[in-house]
Amino acid sequence: MLDLAALDKALAGTIFAGHVHLKPVTGSTNADALEAEAAGAAHGSVFVADEQTAGRGRGDHSWISQAREGLYVSILMRLPIPALRMPLFPLAAGLAVGDAISSVSGLKADLRWPNDLLIGPAKVCGILAEARAEKGVARFAIAGIGINVHQQNFPAGLATPATSLDLASGKNCSRQDLLIALLKNFEREAARLLDDESAVEIPRRLSAASSWISGKRVAVHGPQACEGTSAGLDANGFLLVRTESGMVTVQTGGMRALND
Repeated sequence: MLDLAALDKALAGTIFAGHVHLKPVTGSTNADALEAEAAGAAHGSVFVADEQTAGRGRGDHSWISQAREGLYVSILMRLPIPALRMPLFPLAAGLAVGDAISSVSGLKADLRWPNDLLIGPAKVCGILAEARAEKGVARFAIAGIGINVHQQNFPAGLATPATSLDLASGKNCSRQDLLIALLKNFEREAARLLDDESAVEIPRRLSAASSWISGKRVAVHGPQACEGTSAGLDANGFLLVRTESGMVTVQTGGMRALND
């Protein structure tokens, strides 16, 4: 079980101390965060559940959220991030998650643009970012993060095979330690979005942590569906794909490996 008192103690000195809200069961932590935001919840509010009954991923996909098997958390940030820089927000979240996974499990996660983390060919984490802007500045941004930690079995027929940190590392990984590492990393990465020099480094850092972003044959799905070879990220964090008809700048969507 997650220990709220111990979490607050470990997070002393961060924006999250005293703002972690834990439920045994909820529909969706992102829905909880959106509801709390509308009611005026503080910057740095964190919504965690041991189980989700209606967990969501990108594109209205569901996220399987078994009781106490994974880490299901949504983080509410109220930072004056320029709206044009908001596409970098989920990428910064991915970097924070990758570092947390490494520190707790010893595993190196592969970041698949824009919102997945994989161990080898199997998905271990998904990120759902939601934000609103007013007058060119973010009013709030929420990062919903689901990490498979203890799961031993997954449904057949998933678009991407899944794994958990326990399965991939061969050891029991602490959800508590993972959450603490994630939040500390997240505070650091979110602050970088406010700094011009640090923000422009996010696409480069993500590319360095990913085997997907350059030189991989991919099929992009979504409104800008295409097939080709990934050719890096632009300054906005958008994916460049070299296709037979020219370069495509993919602003939204997802990708899968293309089997030639």
